[in-house]
Amino acid sequence: MAATAEPSEPRGPMDPLAIATEATRSLRGMSTELTARVPQLLEAMRSVGTGLELHSTLDRIAETAAELANARYAAIGVVDSTGEGLADFITYGVTEEQHRRIGALPDGQRGLLGALIHTPEPVMLADLASDPRSAGFPPGHPPMRSFLGVPIRVEGEIFGNLYLTEKRGGGEFSIADLHMVKILATEAGIAIGNARLYEEGRQRMRWIDGSVAVTTALLSGSDAEDALSVVAEQARRLADSAAGIVLLPDGEGGLEMVAVAADDPAGLLGTVIPPDSPVVGQLLAGDPVFTDDSATDPRMTTEVRHRFGPSMLLPLKSGDRVLGTLATPRARGARRFTDAERTLGAQFAAQAALALVLAEAQRDRERLAVYEDRDRIARDLHDLVIQRLFATGLMLESAQRNAVVPDVQDKVGQAVDELDVTIQEIRTAIFALQQGPAEAPAGLRTRVLRELGTAAVPLGFQPSASFLGPVDAKVGELTGKNLIAALREALSNAFRHAQATRIEVVVDATATLPDGRPAVRLTVADDGVGIPQGGRRSGLRNLAKRAESLGGSSSYGPGLGADGRGTRVVWEAPL
Repeated sequence: MAATAEPSEPRGPMDPLAIATEATRSLRGMSTELTARVPQLLEAMRSVGTGLELHSTLDRIAETAAELANARYAAIGVVDSTGEGLADFITYGVTEEQHRRIGALPDGQRGLLGALIHTPEPVMLADLASDPRSAGFPPGHPPMRSFLGVPIRVEGEIFGNLYLTEKRGGGEFSIADLHMVKILATEAGIAIGNARLYEEGRQRMRWIDGSVAVTTALLSGSDAEDALSVVAEQARRLADSAAGIVLLPDGEGGLEMVAVAADDPAGLLGTVIPPDSPVVGQLLAGDPVFTDDSATDPRMTTEVRHRFGPSMLLPLKSGDRVLGTLATPRARGARRFTDAERTLGAQFAAQAALALVLAEAQRDRERLAVYEDRDRIARDLHDLVIQRLFATGLMLESAQRNAVVPDVQDKVGQAVDELDVTIQEIRTAIFALQQGPAEAPAGLRTRVLRELGTAAVPLGFQPSASFLGPVDAKVGELTGKNLIAALREALSNAFRHAQATRIEVVVDATATLPDGRPAVRLTVADDGVGIPQGGRRSGLRNLAKRAESLGGSSSYGPGLGADGRGTRVVWEAPL
């Protein structure tokens, strides 16, 4: 037996009493069987209308519909944004073991489910296999004969279809079942609309809170690389994605992954999307790119694309300036990004870009203040300290000439020599203080010395440095950038927490990792108070994450002080 009925007219939100009154009125004149089931229908409608979480609402609708029509199985197919397939498929009555045997859920591209998407009308069948639209079942699928399908509308738009199969007892679904399920589908549309509004509001609040957290973190004084990591981590959390990735222009027209938040970041950091990739021009022009499957999308050209499925690539754009790109790829087979998620993601990227610009301006002001302070210190050293030391040296030379005792002459001469050496060291320090960031060579050795010179101002003393092996020749740019960031983090920890009076830095380009790979090892040791029990470890975690993303490691132990006081941080990564 097969029958179809006209879909009910779409309605706006109604209160439960009005829905029940209308449902009862529509059943007048129906069979005694149908009238007798009205209390069951009202209880089903009450059950469907409780709760506001969308997915649990869909689960409850499927279960309630199966109980109302006495069906063994129920499902809800949620139509995707294109109207051509299914974005989600919720089932009732199918066990986990059956799900595993069936494999992938239907996509609604063919068969009876596909036909109902394009022709959303109620359908009732005595035998699924006899319908010409049926495409059959995959291996492992439980047997199903009788079928009842009803469209679900939300605010007049097709949301999906409610499917019921296998009438218990082996019979067929009746006209009474059809009418009852149609009324339930109307109530389901209202419940889904309310749940969807609630979910969208909650989702919007999460993204807003995430934007606030990013802005707060970026303006709290973090360096540029940490700022990008904050953006990547927040984007991953908010988008419920497998990774959060920030890409910046690489100077050759492509985009390089410079910050990665993922359970397995190996192989991602440093990956470059080449300039001839179809997406690069679009992203650098400030336009977003969305894909439902990165692994099969021909626009995606990197080797890592096979690891991901649905992805959003959002330009970090502030005004007319495009800073880079924010990518939030989900795992293979994960659900697609909804239109609401795409809109919220684009808004988050714009807010993050603005926060990055503001943080950059703030860091520029802070750097300017530091350079001005360094210039003042350099002038004071030159105009006051060196002049006084020079005058003291002249006085000692005069005293040396007038001294009668040879031993006194020798001691005074040694003091004069020491003053000469001190004056030369101060002049070297003055030169380093007056040297701008653009004037120094780009070698790793110079960058390490520059970091130590910058740290000397807040520390109040100059950390010592030693280098082993051809540091500039062996250490690559990506590893060098991360080593400098690790050094900066270690020096910052020593300044803020250690109360150190001595710091020794060693950069060893002749080191090897436990697996035998050649590596560079950074050691920063101080004589401070050490790491207290129960103290914060965020800085050490940052060091470890940065090393692990390159395939290396980070550890810490006793420092330079007596009895092992202080802290020794060892950070290493492959060359």
